[in-house]
Amino acid sequence: MKVNPLGIEGAWEFVPQQHGDARGLFLEWYKAELMAEAVGHPLELKQGNMSVSAAGVVRGVHFADVPPGQAKYVTCVRGAVLDIVVDVRAGSPTFGRWEAVRLDDQERRAVYLSEGLGHGFCALTDDATVTYLCSEGYAPQREHGVHPLDPELGIEWPAGGEPELSAKDAGSPTLAQAREAGILPVYEECVAFRRSLAERG
Repeated sequence: MKVNPLGIEGAWEFVPQQHGDARGLFLEWYKAELMAEAVGHPLELKQGNMSVSAAGVVRGVHFADVPPGQAKYVTCVRGAVLDIVVDVRAGSPTFGRWEAVRLDDQERRAVYLSEGLGHGFCALTDDATVTYLCSEGYAPQREHGVHPLDPELGIEWPAGGEPELSAKDAGSPTLAQAREAGILPVYEECVAFRRSLAERG
């Protein structure tokens, strides 16, 4: 498996090696030791999630309070999505920047996002099935979002026309509004929290 750091600090792309023959194929889509080496600490798995989306659906951009935040290891096991990492950490050198990785059932890549980063995706196919390994369970009181169509972010969603959003995502604040409300993670606190995880081992 190859590990490629993304342009946003705290995010990585994982590219598995696939072994195929007439029977089908086999791959290791998650390796704890390799991920811990790349990230600097193990993923303490607390919850596994799955979503199934119709083509054109956009989910996100979601993030959680840090600490403890919610790190995610994301892959697409059926169909394809355009996965988006957004730096919503106030004070980050890449604040407001986003990066996209195509996740699909062909190359079977995965993306890891550290605590404090924003996450979203657009389904490129019907029945696009995404799985997430999460470092923390769902806690609605700590969950937040920024509007995925915020012009300041300028995310280039591939959905033709207006992407389909949930009522919750459509009602999310812009990045500027979220910053003014004081709900964004702070970059220095996110880095310090990850350092504490590394020290804990």
